[in-house]
Amino acid sequence: MLKDVAFGQYYPVDSFVHRMDPRLKIIFLIAYITAIFLAKNFWGLGACLFVLAAIILASRVPVKKVLRSVRAVVFLIVFTSLLNTLFYRGDTVYWSWWIIRITKEGLIFSAFLVVRLLLLVTCSSLLTYTTTPVALTDGIESLLTPFKWIRLPVHELALIMSIALRFIPILMDETERIMNAQKARGADFETGGLIKRVRAIIPILIPLLLSAFRRADDLGDAMDARCYMGSKNRTKYKKLRFGWRDFIGFLIGAALVTGVVLMRIYLVRII
Repeated sequence: MLKDVAFGQYYPVDSFVHRMDPRLKIIFLIAYITAIFLAKNFWGLGACLFVLAAIILASRVPVKKVLRSVRAVVFLIVFTSLLNTLFYRGDTVYWSWWIIRITKEGLIFSAFLVVRLLLLVTCSSLLTYTTTPVALTDGIESLLTPFKWIRLPVHELALIMSIALRFIPILMDETERIMNAQKARGADFETGGLIKRVRAIIPILIPLLLSAFRRADDLGDAMDARCYMGSKNRTKYKKLRFGWRDFIGFLIGAALVTGVVLMRIYLVRII
């Protein structure tokens, strides 16, 4: 399960999406998430799914690798859909007992929610699959440039966000290594009730915390050794420039949001 976490992982390949400007990819992701939440029927989600499938093909990232990231949130998806199925109020009741009611509207809404969550997770993982941490930092810093007028440390904030994102797969690998070491010493993480499993995880937290502090200290030493002084007198080796690929991406994002809004207004809602 830990290997299924896609956030922070980069898939190196030369593709249309990889060559796009990181600023446009961040803006497109925000527009895409907005379109997902604006959708009030399956026609809107279908449009979002069609655009996502086209992006996956253009990115040349294996479909299995993209879908593998969904496995990390399967529990959340199942839990939320189950709650909506059992407790959503509706007119067409299929089965009821006490406060539990399975209705037609609840089943439809649960399916709608599952598709929405799947699209959210998949599109978010694609950003890190197709953008290097350095490019992501530059893109975030460039988008936050207007906040420099209010003395906000834009460069430092972008660097912190990029490092945090990059450390997610590193800490997942470290957790996997510690768990394997504990299993070799007789630890059991897969049997017993919920309380027993939680207690079995406690011995992992201390070495994981120590490892995280050690990696942070090493990173700080490496930055000091390279005379890193933040944004002061800092230049860019690679300048960000919008190209024709970014113009196409902007048109697709604008068309998607506009289409979802029109479907929200003129087409029937899911319930």
